[in-house]
Order: sequence, then C-alpha cells, then structure tokens
Amino acid sequence: MAELVPNPLHAALGEALRTVEPLVQEIESGIEPPYRDFHEGRVWTGPAAKKFDAQLVQHRTRVRGAGEKIISDLQRALAVTPRQVSEEEAKAIKQRYGLP
Repeated sequence: MAELVPNPLHAALGEALRTVEPLVQEIESGIEPPYRDFHEGRVWTGPAAKKFDAQLVQHRTRVRGAGEKIISDLQRALAVTPRQVSEEEAKAIKQRYGLP
C-alpha cells in the first residue's frame, strides 16, 4: 500500500478559508453601521433617500449572501477533500492546481 502524505489541496482550501472568513466578516461588519444609520433615517430623508435605502438594502443582502456562499462553498469543499493522499496523487494535485 502506498504511503499517504498531506493533501496539498486540503491544505490550500483550509488556508483559503482562514484567509476569506475574516475578510467576509470585515465586509459584513463594514456595511452594517452605514446601513443602520441610513435605514433609521439619521443620514438623509425624503423620496430620493427612500429609493437609495431600498438599493442599499438590496446591496447589503447581496453582500451578506455572497459572503455566506463563499464560506459555505469552501467549507463544503474542505469537508469532502481527503486530508491525505498518495504521493502520486499529491504530485498530480500540485501540478493541476499550481500549488507549491
């Protein structure tokens, strides 16, 4: 039986998740204060403000949904990727994905 080695794809997915999670959190937390202020009418009021508020709500929803989707996709890929593979598989994975 071939000796197993760490799967470089598993390591890369884990690293990507560790990199992306705080960035998504930063983006989500960055949109919340302006959204709250604007949505509560502290910044601007009137008909144009209502239209802008509706657009801001849509953008906030898209930002949050996209961030959640990215993280869940990475988590799912990581969960189904074996931690260890044969040496030959590791070499093929490195070559296929351009991993060091």
